[in-house]
Amino acid sequence: MLSLGSLAMWLVIAQSPLSGAWRRMTDRTFYGVYQANAFDMAIMVPYFLILLILASYGLHRYWLVYNFFKYRKNIPGPPPPVTEWPKVTIQLPIYNERYVIERLVEAVSRFDYPRDKMQIQVLDDSTDETVAVARACVERYHALGLDISYLHRNNREGYKAGALGEGLKSASGEFIAIFDADFQPYPDFLRRTLPYFADPRMGMIQTRWTYMNQHYSALTEVETILLDGHFVIEHGSRSRRGTFFNFNGTAGVWRRAAIEDAGGWQHDTLTEDTDLSYRAQMRGWHFVYQPEVECPSELPVEMNSFKAQQARWSKGLIQTAIKILPRVLRSKQPLHVKAEAFFHLTANISYPLMILLSTMLLPAMIVRFYQGWFQMLVIDLPLFLASTCSISSFYLTAQRDLRPKTWKRTFLYLPFVMAVGIGLAVRNSIAVIEALLGIKSEFARTAKYHIQEQGDSWLSKTYRKKAGWLPWVEIALGLYFAATVAYAIQNENYATIPFLLLFVGGYLYTGLMSLGQGYFHRLRFGVSSATESRPAATGAPSF
Repeated sequence: MLSLGSLAMWLVIAQSPLSGAWRRMTDRTFYGVYQANAFDMAIMVPYFLILLILASYGLHRYWLVYNFFKYRKNIPGPPPPVTEWPKVTIQLPIYNERYVIERLVEAVSRFDYPRDKMQIQVLDDSTDETVAVARACVERYHALGLDISYLHRNNREGYKAGALGEGLKSASGEFIAIFDADFQPYPDFLRRTLPYFADPRMGMIQTRWTYMNQHYSALTEVETILLDGHFVIEHGSRSRRGTFFNFNGTAGVWRRAAIEDAGGWQHDTLTEDTDLSYRAQMRGWHFVYQPEVECPSELPVEMNSFKAQQARWSKGLIQTAIKILPRVLRSKQPLHVKAEAFFHLTANISYPLMILLSTMLLPAMIVRFYQGWFQMLVIDLPLFLASTCSISSFYLTAQRDLRPKTWKRTFLYLPFVMAVGIGLAVRNSIAVIEALLGIKSEFARTAKYHIQEQGDSWLSKTYRKKAGWLPWVEIALGLYFAATVAYAIQNENYATIPFLLLFVGGYLYTGLMSLGQGYFHRLRFGVSSATESRPAATGAPSF
């Protein structure tokens, strides 16, 4: 999600002798040649290898922005008029969503689409009061004449992928629209997407997420910028260039034949949407991204839920890379498709590399203290110029495309965006390492609290996750970087300090927020902050 390679490059140039005291720059380096010893090499060789890998992902951001503009005219034209609307099955997979399920069903019930052509499935794996709430909601709308059914499983086998696959067995639609519980699609959603399926090889239509609680807090403002970068630049660039891109798990429509031809929903990764997307495109199905069709969603407002969401995506993409990438690379797809698939699916490897780089930062600063102008001009400066602007260009381009009148306010949030991206590195690194080691984990849902306006509160609601021990690691890393700030001040390396402060702030913010929200919640309400699910009070099976 965030170009950690670019952040690393900022530290490279900031550590250079250019930012130290003049008397030390000329002491051993300007008039002579720096002689590295074995210790220096043991630090700097892996240090620069990691930097080069991270920088390659930063440079890839530039490539996405370049393709976004180069192929900006390569967008699908208006579809042909529809003479007869096809049958659509709308799947609503939920798990413990009692705060938002009624909002979702109400939104879908308002679809401006022939009622006899629309089937709705509420696919409920819940273990709490959601069972009663969802069943009553379905019965109410069924009595009003809506073709809606309630399917409750006795187990969570396959998690969301399993629920979708189970629903597919009784689906009657030629097309499958999918919406997660935190979405609220507009009434014209189907009428604006289905006409594109006039192409018999069209397999999936993905629409753009918008956010009903964007201005709720600084965290949701940052999440908006991060997700906008994904939907505008990444999806826009890949779809316009003709490379593979992924279904985002919700706010999209599939041709049922494409799902079945690609092998159906599989649950051996945590990103079943990306997995199926690559398998379908490898089979020759076409995808279309429709940024002009918006679908409002609810952003996570609580830090631990946000971190769980990001970790699930990070782990799932690496799992998909292990599963799918070898097939893509062995296929007859064009080179640019293979290259984009590689960068897309492996991008999260940057998180553990960034943590490793963090631990090497202070010794690297000490070693680089005596290195001089030549190295800075030949190595540091080119890497810096090549990568340092990728974050700003990526997210600012997205905001300027979406919000031409207000995009400049994004400058104020960019430091916070970078700090939050750094703070996520610990949790995401563990997720990536688990994926590489083949360690399985549950599908960690993102808690939704029906937060739409700034006055809405989530503190008294359940579904909160334990902070665990990771926040303490994040706080420790924040203090470690605070020590590097002290070292930089002591050695008059003042240009390093603003960049180091991003690491201090990022790690301390995510760590303290994770702990603080839980403690404040228990202090104010006297309840546990870890009630992800409770036994159903309705007699429904618990699993």
